[in-house]
Parts: sequence; structure tokens; C-alpha cells
Amino acid sequence: MILPIVAYGSPVLKRVADTITPDYPNLETLIENMWETMYASHGVGLAAPQIGLSIRLFVIDASPFVDEEEMDQEEIQTLKDFKKVFINPTIIDEEGSFWAFNEGCLSIPEVREDVSRREQISISYFDENFTPQRLQLNGLAARVVQHEYDHIEGVLFTDHLSPLKKRIIKNRLIAISKGAISVDYLMKFPKKSRR
Repeated sequence: MILPIVAYGSPVLKRVADTITPDYPNLETLIENMWETMYASHGVGLAAPQIGLSIRLFVIDASPFVDEEEMDQEEIQTLKDFKKVFINPTIIDEEGSFWAFNEGCLSIPEVREDVSRREQISISYFDENFTPQRLQLNGLAARVVQHEYDHIEGVLFTDHLSPLKKRIIKNRLIAISKGAISVDYLMKFPKKSRR
């Protein structure tokens, strides 16, 4: 089932999410719905807070990035096969240089900005079967995980922008929260007038 994505301004997007246990109600169905919602919205990642659930869960399929230029074969192979469910993740370490990349977010449509993040991370998490996992990631795979991880920490990519950039996009963010935009996927707007 395709679920509505909550827009910028929704309180759930600014809350640190709760850990869950293997007996979380209808977890398998929720994960299926998140995949369906993400694909219907043309995203590469989707965190539970983006569908209104303040829990530590996100899904990622980074294969659309395979078309990006300037990528070596190893990174192409990593991204091509990078489809994962992350439950209760913890970023253990971030290292390497900061590098900028133009990011967007399904909860903040039509806004894209350069965000600097570290190039390597180590992360521990549980997969969809609640089997413990640990990964070391570089480049775009690390970036997508960092972006989704931010969501479960109550952080949006716009929070990483300079004060000047934030002022420049302020009116666009207000328009998004009011639903004064056109998107081709299902959304829920926190400040939309109910007339």
C-alpha cells in the first residue's frame, strides 16, 4: 500500500525516533509498504518518520545512482546491489574528507542543495529479520545512509545548510508545509488549509 509522505513542517520529522523490537506490530507489512511508497515517489531512501512513524527504521535502494557519472566500477557494483532495510541503526564512525553533493528529500520536494558529509561510515543495524549486521560504506552509499539516518535523529538535509542558504529557501519551505506545491506522489501537509 502506498502511504502519504509527510511534508516539511511536520513535527514527526524533527523528533528523535524510538527503537523497536522484533514484535513491532505488522513490521513485515510496514516494510513492504515503505518499499512501495519509496518506489512510487521515485526515491532512493525512505525513513519511517517520513510516513509519520517516529521509529528507527529506514529502507534504501541506491541502484538509481548507478547512472551517475564519474564513478568507478567498484562503486557502481556496490550501488547496483545496495537494497537494504535498516532497523535500529547506529553510526559507529564517520571518517574521511567532507565532500559536497546535491541532495533532495521526498518530504521537501522541489528543493535541492549541496550538503557536505564525510566520505566513509561504519554502521551497525538489524535487517528485516532482526539479524544484526555491520557495514563499512564509502561514497554515495555512505551518503544515502547518512541522509536517512539523519531522519531518525530528527534532522533534515536543510539543517546542514548555512544560515544564508536557509534564508534563501525559507519561502519555498513555507510553501511546502502549506501544500502550495505540485507533486506527483501522495503527501500530507502540516499547514494545509482545510477549506
